[in-house]
Amino acid sequence: MARRDLSAQPDGQVHQILDLLTAYERLHPQAQIEGRRHNPVSIRLRIIDPDFQGMDRIARESAIWKLLHQLPEEVFVNITMLLLLTPEETAHSLASQEFDHPIPSRV
Repeated sequence: MARRDLSAQPDGQVHQILDLLTAYERLHPQAQIEGRRHNPVSIRLRIIDPDFQGMDRIARESAIWKLLHQLPEEVFVNITMLLLLTPEETAHSLASQEFDHPIPSRV
């Protein structure tokens, strides 16, 4: 199990999101859950989970969005990227590469 805030500095809203996702983490112990503050109005999330294998994007998103909708609105509206990938998909995902090596924000 792994939950990490990859923000340049610890971020309270990112931690609030990661804490909420412990419910998902308990059911998916191999999942790697990461969040990062990209700029003052943008939080990016990535969940890499082998359990996504064989699931389409809609099925992957439904369980995660159910949890995320429990967040206060002022936190929820900051989520601008949600990547839900299998470990194999990360190597071919440009969005995942951008997550690992973000282009600096102008905001």
